[in-house]
Amino acid sequence: MMVSIGVQVRRWQRMMRRWVQDSRVHGALQCAAYLLSGGLLSAASLRGYPQPLALALVCAASGWPGVLLAAGGLGGYLVFWGQAGGQCALWIGLGLLAMVLLGGRQLLEDTPLLMSAVTGAIVAVSGLLFQLWQGDTTPVWMYLLRIAIAAGANWVFTVALQRRDAVVDWLVCGLGTLALAQVMPIPYLGLGYIAAGFLAVSGAFPAAALAGLALDLAQVTPVPMTAALCLAWLTRLIPGRAKWVRYAAPAVLYVAVMALCGLWDLYPLPGLALGGLAAVLAPGKPALAGRRGETGFAQVRLEMVSAVLSQTEQLLSDIQTPPIDEQALVHRAVDRACSSCSHRKNCRGKLDQLPTALLHKPLGNGEELSVHCRKSGRLLQELRRSQEQLRAIRADRDRQREYRAAVAQQHRFLSEYLQDLSDRLARRQSPVSPWFRPEIGACSASREAVNGDKCLWFAGVECRYYVLLCDGMGTGEEAARDGALVSGMLKKLLSSGYPAEYALRSVNSLCALRGCAGAVTVDLAELQLDTGKVTLYKWGAPPSYLISGAETVKVGTATPPPGLSVTDGRETAERLSLRRGQTLVLLSDGAGGEDAVHRAWRDAGEPSGEFAAKILASGPEDGQDDATVAVVRLHPLSVSP
Repeated sequence: MMVSIGVQVRRWQRMMRRWVQDSRVHGALQCAAYLLSGGLLSAASLRGYPQPLALALVCAASGWPGVLLAAGGLGGYLVFWGQAGGQCALWIGLGLLAMVLLGGRQLLEDTPLLMSAVTGAIVAVSGLLFQLWQGDTTPVWMYLLRIAIAAGANWVFTVALQRRDAVVDWLVCGLGTLALAQVMPIPYLGLGYIAAGFLAVSGAFPAAALAGLALDLAQVTPVPMTAALCLAWLTRLIPGRAKWVRYAAPAVLYVAVMALCGLWDLYPLPGLALGGLAAVLAPGKPALAGRRGETGFAQVRLEMVSAVLSQTEQLLSDIQTPPIDEQALVHRAVDRACSSCSHRKNCRGKLDQLPTALLHKPLGNGEELSVHCRKSGRLLQELRRSQEQLRAIRADRDRQREYRAAVAQQHRFLSEYLQDLSDRLARRQSPVSPWFRPEIGACSASREAVNGDKCLWFAGVECRYYVLLCDGMGTGEEAARDGALVSGMLKKLLSSGYPAEYALRSVNSLCALRGCAGAVTVDLAELQLDTGKVTLYKWGAPPSYLISGAETVKVGTATPPPGLSVTDGRETAERLSLRRGQTLVLLSDGAGGEDAVHRAWRDAGEPSGEFAAKILASGPEDGQDDATVAVVRLHPLSVSP
């Protein structure tokens, strides 16, 4: 039976989909990509001297990817540089050690430039050692340039691994072209030329210019590549041009630049032509709507409202509370005590001089009085009443101060939020695509008809996903009402794009002003589906647990619940990652702790819902409090559940 070409193509497509979705194939491709990336970056050189780009990427990574990058970089330095790669091998060894000791630590989150400084120090120390003991003849200017490249490239790679940024993407393109410029698998076909031709056709203008600059710095050809690639990119602006002109522009403009300069070097020509043709396969960018007056007007309106809110917040913060006239309280006590006293004409003038310090200390039998009073009992009674009035005035002023602080806080949050919205309109960046999908499983139990624990999971904006566990303190309808109120408010704020820390502070203000301090505890996990990172916010909630392989790590510590004070923030934020199959377990007060998690843990592939049910079953048997368990995982989008 004859099989049509279309049927055969569809078979191949189905087979390719199965391969792509196979976790083993996916893992093997990732390992190969890490090894190849480290190997290719090791080829980077300037004036014949190797550059530490592979070291910079190793120090920017963490975990097994960093180990694979180090292996690829070590092999690449030995293949491309031979005996001259000894110093480069030392770079990789020290970089791998720094990655193991510091990679993924909270210290790097607090000091973002620490690893860049470490990378530069590795190059500096190794270069000094080789100059002193091995007689290395590297010039001083190249020694200093290597240090700067190591630190700068590490920062670029670190930012590129964490988030998408246009400027960082352009710099990565330039560094990649610099590394590929020295790689030529066959004559007349350099990988750097292919990458440069591709960027000139399908990349942004800064990326094309940086690619040309990288080829010029690598000195692989005497022809000015920056001029050729910039001119090739500018052909996009020619009106009415044929479509093929764009793809042929890198090769054609390179020939034109050669003719103008009188320098003939045909080695780059095949690579530029192939790179331009390869751009045909690149996915087209979605056309952005033209910027119209409404967008600019919306930005101006948002910025104006933000400025008004910020000014209002400043005015509320600058309000000065007038001092309490304590002397008037003393005089009032004296008036009430002496109003019916027959001796008031003799001692009234002396009693008016009583110090205000009497309002701040316990009053006994009259020994504290600085003047003699024949009816001290009545005077002491009136002074005690004035003390109570002073305490009431202070409490009222403290309450007013909390009200103003809460209102000023909300004005500041709204001002910063509206300013951020205005900035997003100005950037007009392409939407970020998620790389992970969340798997959430939850299980609850309660002795009452209603459960005071509320567990929600929902999508936010810009690849944000939230898992929220609110535990209403106690049991019954009141606990359920408090948990539903807080969880509903947080869901609305977070779904609209309100920052998590602002949303939590708003809930704290609400609880404080309503006088229900300690009514709820909050566990909030903010998942970044584009990077696999998680920020876990806790306010009064018990510790959570991160399971990685056979290791269980406690995350977070016990803190006071929200609502105790408007101004003092007591929430904690823990940053972790679920990119490599880790499991995050959130527990309410009645669900047990680490022992229950250990007893229930069996297999990393177990569905999250079943794992949550097992943890709940392994918890306390008395069941006095409501109990809820939430299990959170992230899976790559290409891997089937």
